[in-house]
Amino acid sequence: MAPKNEPESDTDTQGGQSGGVQSVERALTVLEILAREGHAGVSEIAEEMGIHKSTVSRLMGSLVTREMVHQNSERGKYQLGFGILRLASSIPGRLSLVHEARPVLESLAEEFKETVNLAVLRSNYAVNVDQAMGPSTLATYDWVGSLTPLHATSSGKVLLAALGADERDRILKETGLEARTARTVTNRKKLDAELLEVAAKGYAVVREEFEIGLNAVAVPVYNHQGTVIGALSISGPAFRFDPEQIPGLLETLKEAGLKVSANMGYTVR
Repeated sequence: MAPKNEPESDTDTQGGQSGGVQSVERALTVLEILAREGHAGVSEIAEEMGIHKSTVSRLMGSLVTREMVHQNSERGKYQLGFGILRLASSIPGRLSLVHEARPVLESLAEEFKETVNLAVLRSNYAVNVDQAMGPSTLATYDWVGSLTPLHATSSGKVLLAALGADERDRILKETGLEARTARTVTNRKKLDAELLEVAAKGYAVVREEFEIGLNAVAVPVYNHQGTVIGALSISGPAFRFDPEQIPGLLETLKEAGLKVSANMGYTVR
C-alpha cells in the first residue's frame, strides 16, 4: 500500500475514531511489524501501513522514549526494545494453560465427537490436566490427573520428541520401555527414530500402544519462548478412529495446538 499524499495529523478524526485511539492503533501495528520482521526502517513501515514517513517517525520517537523499540545505530533500522521484555515478563506466570486451552478442547470434542485431552510433562510421565468428552465417546473414563507412560501415548511421544537428547535418555532409562500392549514400542532405536519423525511431522499417532482398542493423536503446545509445554490430543476407539484417515483432523488439531500456543504467548516466526 502506497503512502498517502495528503498531510496527516494525530489529532484528526477518521472513521469515527479519535486521533488518540488512531495513534495507539498505529503504535501497536508498528510493534507487530517489528515482532514479525525482526527489524525495519521508517520507509518500510510507512509503506506497509500506508502512512507518511513523518507520522512513523513521530511514533518511533515515542516508542524509543519508552524503550518499546530500539534503533540500530549502524543501519538506522528499528527493533523491539527492552521495554517489551519488561511487559512480557509479567505475563507467563499469570497465564493458565488449562484456562487458555479449555475452549479449544471443547470445540475439538464437539467437532470430532471424541475425547480430547491436555497433557503436560511431570515426574517422567505425561499427566492429563484437562479433558473434554465428545458425544460419541463410548466410555466416560476421566483421564484428568492420570499418569501415562511417555513412550506409549501420543501426548507422551510429543513431549519426548521436544526434549534434549540427554534429558530424554535420563527419563527413558529411569522409566524403561514397558510393553503396555503387544503394539507398544519397546525398542529404543525404533522409538528414537519414531520421535525424530514426530518432531518433523509436528504430531504423534499411536494405535493401540497404550490400550487395546484405543487410538490417539497429539500435537505440541508452545509457550512464549517457543518451548513445548504440553500436548493436545484426541483419542477414540480403534474401530472408528484412525487420525490419519479422517479428513481434516490433523490440520484442525495442528491449528488448535497453535491457537492454544498463541494464547500462551507463542508467536510463529
